[in-house]
Amino acid sequence: MAAVVAATRWWRLLLVLSAAGMGASGAPQPPNILLLLMDDMGWGDLGVYGEPSRETPNLDRMAAEGMLFPNFYSANPLCSPSRAALLTGRLPIRNGFYTTNAHARNAYTPQEIVGGIPDSEQLLPELLKKAGYVSKIVGKWHLGHRPQFHPLKHGFDEWFGSPNCHFGPYDNKARPNIPVYRDWEMVGRYYEEFPINLKTGEANLTQIYLQEALDFIKRQARHHPFFLYWAVDATHAPVYASKPFLGTSQRGRYGDAVREIDDSIGKMLELLQDLHVADNTFVFFTSDNGAALISAPEQGGSNGPFLCGKQTTFEGGMREPALAWWPGHVAAGQVSHQLGSIMDLFTTSLALAGLTPPSDRAIDGLNLLPTLLQGRLMDRPIFYYRGDTLMAATLGQHKAHFWTWTNSWENFRQGIDFCPGQNVSGVTTHNLEDHTKLPLIFHLGRDPGERFPLSFASAEYQEALSRITSVVQQHQEALVPGQPQLNVCNWAVMNWAPPGCEKLGKCLTPPESIPKKCLWSH
Repeated sequence: MAAVVAATRWWRLLLVLSAAGMGASGAPQPPNILLLLMDDMGWGDLGVYGEPSRETPNLDRMAAEGMLFPNFYSANPLCSPSRAALLTGRLPIRNGFYTTNAHARNAYTPQEIVGGIPDSEQLLPELLKKAGYVSKIVGKWHLGHRPQFHPLKHGFDEWFGSPNCHFGPYDNKARPNIPVYRDWEMVGRYYEEFPINLKTGEANLTQIYLQEALDFIKRQARHHPFFLYWAVDATHAPVYASKPFLGTSQRGRYGDAVREIDDSIGKMLELLQDLHVADNTFVFFTSDNGAALISAPEQGGSNGPFLCGKQTTFEGGMREPALAWWPGHVAAGQVSHQLGSIMDLFTTSLALAGLTPPSDRAIDGLNLLPTLLQGRLMDRPIFYYRGDTLMAATLGQHKAHFWTWTNSWENFRQGIDFCPGQNVSGVTTHNLEDHTKLPLIFHLGRDPGERFPLSFASAEYQEALSRITSVVQQHQEALVPGQPQLNVCNWAVMNWAPPGCEKLGKCLTPPESIPKKCLWSH
């Protein structure tokens, strides 16, 4: 461990001294950071990951010019907790993005949620300010929509986007339409000023988000190091794309959305090159959780060879596409088998800025610079949480399931299927099955689809069980769960009267305040 820490410090020093550009004052400037976070995009949605239509030329080129991670994971199989983990470097069980209302239940931040990101959490943009970064979020925030949870109160300098998913349209009586913000104030609502045609799938939002990104890069590239968090949601149902892309994909409407996102990323990378700042901009592409197979095929993506999808802790729910691009620093054409996590983007970004993570709390993200710049592999576990419950853990090539569950029989019989066409007896269970005394263990190299558990009697099983049990025990003994933020719902806290609504004549009257337990069914 001491050697890894020493190497990390050395790489950070090397990076700051030799890889940084020069600011306007002539002082060394740390690299810009561009994080491209997709919404519900699956491991199998990119051509470079084997998608047969090969409709992601810009992302495929990004992989060819940088590093591809086949073993990269979200921190949760659902949007909000995963995003909280990215921006804090901490598991949702630590930062509070979970519920204790029921055992092993997924939870997120719908309009009626009372909670959000706690003030005690230190977010990435807040910390990057210490190194002079200017930060912008474009797209979905999803860490709470009430005023105290606003992204500009948690380190971001600019915001264009929405606090919630683009569900709707609503009648603004029982439930309000979701607002879209520019910085502190709303500038309209989805399905009103920002239309989404559910019948055709047409919406211009990705083009708007692209322009926001391009304008920010142009303004900042020559003056300050920037952190741009581009969190677009076109691939989250209801899926949308702009008119020039509709009907252009072999994959239907979902493919149209992917093609537009790919085109947008290509334009961002081209701008970085035109401005001669590509070699001083670290770019990372990934997704917040696996593809939502419940919405497939028209409104959902592909998880490749992996089992199930969003909402589950099988590989399809948490293994993500991941690409790193940094010309002149990350060598082209590399594939790293490092076990990576979305939380690593927090720690790696701080290292790029020459900063260290907060020392007063547990940080789960690793600094990936030794991997990115030197090709080093670091031993680490991946923990798969669903709500308050550790469902599984991976160490090396072996994954142990302590609990298995897709969704309830009641929901399944209603047509809600997280694993369509993928029933594996004794694995994709519709009851929450306890395997803590004798975990199911899979070798993910030989069996990426988690279909053939190792024999309990085999030497391989016993050796893997011993190693994983030791790591899990250490983790659980040291774990201090955060105060759960996703327990209480209240219809009165929905987006009835966001800041700025008065100027637009868009304020709505909230109902009586009645706090109650959120009912999470999955």
